[in-house]
Formats: sequence, C-alpha cells, structure tokens
Amino acid sequence: MLHMTRIGTYVALDEGECLQKGRSLADRYRNAFPFPHIVVDDFLEPDVLRQVLAEFPSRENKAFFDRDQERLKYQFQPQEVSSGLVRNFFAELNSAAFLGFLEELTGIVGLISDPHFAGGGLHETRRGGHLGVHADFNVHGRLKLERRLNLLIYLNDDWPDEYAGELELWDQEMKQCAVRVKPVFGRAVIFNTALDSFHGHPDPLNCPEERSRRSIATYYYTAVEDGLRSIPKRTTNFQARPHSGDKTDWQIRRQHLINDWVPPKLQRIAHRLIG
Repeated sequence: MLHMTRIGTYVALDEGECLQKGRSLADRYRNAFPFPHIVVDDFLEPDVLRQVLAEFPSRENKAFFDRDQERLKYQFQPQEVSSGLVRNFFAELNSAAFLGFLEELTGIVGLISDPHFAGGGLHETRRGGHLGVHADFNVHGRLKLERRLNLLIYLNDDWPDEYAGELELWDQEMKQCAVRVKPVFGRAVIFNTALDSFHGHPDPLNCPEERSRRSIATYYYTAVEDGLRSIPKRTTNFQARPHSGDKTDWQIRRQHLINDWVPPKLQRIAHRLIG
C-alpha cells in the first residue's frame, strides 16, 4: 500500500503518499471495535519486507522472555542488527513521512517516534511460545512521553491456521475477543494503546520446530500537556482470559497499587520491599 523508493542505496517513503493514504483510511480506523485500529494487507513493499526477513538476526545465544505471561519470545532492537537495510527500514518507520501517515489515520497530533525502540524492533516467538493478553506500558521511561500507538507488521509466509499465533483484540471489560488477526506476511495492524487496549497472542504456537512467528514492532508517543503526574503510570498489564488457564500477574498488580496509592517519595522503597 505504501511504496518505498530507492535513493541510491537508501529506501524511503513518500510523504505525500503517506498523507493521502492515512486520510483515506481514517474513518475505518477511528470507528473500529473494540478500540480504534486497522488491519491492512500488503502494507509495505513486499520486496523490502523480504529483504528484512532475509536479514533477520539469529537468536543463537539470545535471551528470551520465559514466564507464564510471555514465553519463548525474542526481541531485537534495530541497533543490535548488523543489516544496513534493516536499520534503514526502521528509520523510515520513525520518519516525518510515516508520522504524517499515522496522524492522518488516527487523528492524534504531535506524534513522536522512539529512537530507542523501547520494547520494539524485530520480534520472534518459537514453537510453544505465547504472549498473554495485556495492555502495554504507557510511559516511556527515558523520554517521559505517553505511549499512544502500536504498529505491527508480520513476516510469516505459509502460516496455516493450525500454527495458531493469531493476534487477539479484546473488549475493555475482558469479556470477549472481538478481533482475531492471522499473522501472515505483509499484514499490518495499527491500534491505539490505552490502559484498556487489551491484546496478545495467548495460545501457544503450534508451528514446526524449524518455524517461528516473526514480526516488526514500532511504538509512537505524544507529550503530555499537563505533565506525567496527570496520568497513572503502568507497566505491561497482563489480563487473564475468562474460563482459561491464564495466570494472574500479581507482581504487576502490586506495582500498580503502589504507583496509585503510595506517595512518590516513598514508591522506590515500597517497590524494593515487594520486589
């Protein structure tokens, strides 16, 4: 849908096209249920995405998440990757052209990209892995900005239903899964991130051992006009699905209780005591 033009060895998005495409999809995005989002196939140049996939880094000797809420998930920030094309690609997802697309699409003005890619980059999950349903952290610890949007782009060819790994979007009361998105090659999902934007791929992957679920993730922020003290601070907030075996993340719940009720000067001590 969005084209990337080669300028010498660099690939770049066209700002005019980004603005026009964002406007054309705005109504669809803003009126979506259970929260503003959109699913778009063939989102970016397939040749560029295939180059990103071909230069996907090795997970050998790489640490991964391994707990009840997220298991066998690897995360590679662009600065860890030796590929110039991969770094170029992420630079364009952080560019003024792409921010213009997102602002026209979502109606959120003043979007700021993350040069540190906190939590973002290239993601890979192995067979048996999963990511529980959750709402994302809402404050960038380094930039002191409020998180507003997620972009996910999938890199999985030949992904039959039995492999599982569908992205689920749940309603705000965690009563039902409203949307399921199969993670097929070239498909993008963009959605608002709020304290009740619950999403994840909670069922263990059933792909062959030699396969994995791969994706691109970038996140976008805005400055808080009244300062960060005007909003509650949350880390990744996992939710248990009804009538499932999902485990409640009590540690995170205790952290949020401290953030909401303990005076700021005493929070560090309180977190240390429950750590």
